[in-house]
Amino acid sequence: MNYIISFILPYLLGSISGAYLVVKAMTGKDVRLIGSSNAGATNAGRAAGKIGFLLTLLIDALKVWTALFIVIKITGTGNNELILLICCLGLMVGHLFPLFLGFKGGKGVVVYLASALYIYPFSILVFAAVMMVSYGILRKYTISGFISMASIPLSAVMISDSWMITLNLLLLFFFVLASHNKSNRLKSD
Repeated sequence: MNYIISFILPYLLGSISGAYLVVKAMTGKDVRLIGSSNAGATNAGRAAGKIGFLLTLLIDALKVWTALFIVIKITGTGNNELILLICCLGLMVGHLFPLFLGFKGGKGVVVYLASALYIYPFSILVFAAVMMVSYGILRKYTISGFISMASIPLSAVMISDSWMITLNLLLLFFFVLASHNKSNRLKSD
């Protein structure tokens, strides 16, 4: 039962789209019909400015931390790494395919980063350092972002003694890569 709760509850919380709520409240428009048609923080920023971007980041990060906290409390499993993995996957699937928005959501970057911050905080320090260095060299935000996001599971495999944490971060990263790849294929069609 704990495994079912660990997926369903996070999926439902993950289905709450910060971008949709913020853009709807600030502009009255559906973020999925504006700009890149993506229900994510970057598109919310395009539609509702810096405040819209920051509010979306906050809502999406809070849904991750809230889901992880609630699942741990409900299941009474502490920081059981398998429960955390199932919870993070539920959050990611909910964010990418939200029940409340006809299964058309964001790309999962904030969910990935907020999950990493919760389950392996050191990885975010590595992410930030790699981002600064790669952006300083390349001067390209997107490529630098992907390089630094890839550093999260790499730092876990090199430093953490848990293969489950590494697997969790790697799976989440692959979801982010797949969602970006899918949207790029759709744009080229």
